[in-house]
Amino acid sequence: MFICIKLHAFQNDEVKNNDTIHVPVQYNAKGFELLSKDRRFMIQIGGRLQFRYAYPNDQDPITFDDFDTENRNIFKINRTRLKVGGHAYQPWLKYYFEYELGGSQLLDFRIMVEKWPCLSFKIGQWKTEYSRERVISSGNQQMMERSLINRPFTLDRQQGITVYGHLDGAGLADFNYFIAALTGNGIGARDNDDENLMYSGRLQWNFIGEGVPMSGSALIYQEDPIASLALAGATNTSQYTRFSSAGGGSLEGFERGDPGQYTVDQWLLESAFKYRSFSWHSEYHRKQILDNINNTESYLRGYFLQGGWIFNHSDNENRPLLEIAMRYTFHQPNLDLPLNSEEEYSLAFNCFFNRHLNKLTADVTVFDFDDDSINREASGFRFRVQYDISF
Repeated sequence: MFICIKLHAFQNDEVKNNDTIHVPVQYNAKGFELLSKDRRFMIQIGGRLQFRYAYPNDQDPITFDDFDTENRNIFKINRTRLKVGGHAYQPWLKYYFEYELGGSQLLDFRIMVEKWPCLSFKIGQWKTEYSRERVISSGNQQMMERSLINRPFTLDRQQGITVYGHLDGAGLADFNYFIAALTGNGIGARDNDDENLMYSGRLQWNFIGEGVPMSGSALIYQEDPIASLALAGATNTSQYTRFSSAGGGSLEGFERGDPGQYTVDQWLLESAFKYRSFSWHSEYHRKQILDNINNTESYLRGYFLQGGWIFNHSDNENRPLLEIAMRYTFHQPNLDLPLNSEEEYSLAFNCFFNRHLNKLTADVTVFDFDDDSINREASGFRFRVQYDISF
């Protein structure tokens, strides 16, 4: 805000002597926007704060020991983001970076060449276009947080290059595609651990003629239905078996390996649908892990089903929108032990004061873990309230 005020004051002083200088400042959904007179340069500066209360804990359980932890009342500032984007020299030469202030971490930095809708290029670091659940911003989610299977299956943020586009054909011939070559070592990794790269691809079929945006909830009343089906796959050889916002890591049962020790092949099938006040989202994941040193193979799978309904689209537009949403998640961490499973049942209530820019969310989640190989079961619940505001 201080920068914008100073620029506005500078503009007023200079225009008195030279009417060719003009830097308009406006505010929109992406924050404060400054645009040069010739429209060749534009910058948007925005931020987001997310406050959360949780009991008896906040994180999803990973092992049976997590059910035995002490109950706690937790209040925290969960996310504090600074976002800067825009274009330079040409409207189709775009840039964007996002910084997590609380964790002092650079999340996104990328340059996009989007001159042709059917053929675009991106280089830098960002969330790999693999699963819809992970690509949707944490500020645009329908549920308070991502599902139980996000941890074992996400590719998260990677550095590399992507070719992507929208093939806007008539009727059924409407597709989005993404093809990426990435370092495969996670966020912040400036080099690779071996000669292998991560390769990923996603093909999204918008079979009704319009795809579902990467945002949760049916906040706009959809007179006509919109739907998408997507198939994605990835392969990577590295020392890691999973990724997160902290970088490369290891799934339970796998130690951090030597460079190139694990070859991970995975794929997903995804659906999304919105019609009137109803929204739907589902994902099915499969993953194979090959240990190249110990010559062992492991398989895991998981899926979730999620839906939501806006109660009051017909009410006064100035009133907040109210939504109820539900999700069921199922995860099998080892298909060689088919009776071992992890389940999540989640119910959420949203109050949108200004769509996703200003919203209040409460959720209740029940977890149920079964390990029949050692005849052990555990279950627990969690309650959370969150306020999320963007500016």
